[in-house]
Amino acid sequence: TTQATPPKDDTPPTAPAKLSGGAEGSRAATLAWGASKDDVGVTSYDIYQEGSRIHSVPASETKAKLTGLRPGTVYTFTVRARDASDKSSPDSNALDLTTASAPGAPASTAPTGLRTEIGKEGAEFTVDLSWDQPDTGGVIPAYQLYLNGKLTTTIVWGGTPPKGRATYRLNLADPAGTRYSVKLRAKLPDGKWGDFSAQPTIVLAD
Repeated sequence: TTQATPPKDDTPPTAPAKLSGGAEGSRAATLAWGASKDDVGVTSYDIYQEGSRIHSVPASETKAKLTGLRPGTVYTFTVRARDASDKSSPDSNALDLTTASAPGAPASTAPTGLRTEIGKEGAEFTVDLSWDQPDTGGVIPAYQLYLNGKLTTTIVWGGTPPKGRATYRLNLADPAGTRYSVKLRAKLPDGKWGDFSAQPTIVLAD
């Protein structure tokens, strides 16, 4: 017997709201979010990490526990709702979590709190980045910025490096709807490159 044809559903669900959570030790995390709405019905929620789906729960659940994470690592999670027609909602808000370091491991040197804001400047899109700089015990002279896992540019300050929260504007000539994952890492006082930040996903849109 074949399965019944699902009801017609042309509208994707609304985005899950108020994603929150926290790390549990060095290898696990818990997430929770507000339920999505759909004109026919939500069937499941998908958890994404850096743009890749890593876990799913049924529509009756609005929380999840993730295991198998790496110690001392920054993760960025988002959640999408899915309906019977396999349409996905927009992303929830992004949540950055850092797992605890393993015993004896050095402190993370990853930038934290990476935020992005999309704008338009003529025919190009602008991406305004801001982040909290890691405590390295010295001046951070430069950062490497990666898009979709590939080095895009090295940010070198023209004068005195900023303290506290840093900012940078990136111009992109790609068409609307282009999706990128963004991450960066600092050049440490000893000349080595530090740990990567969380990796949020952006979509270019007017």
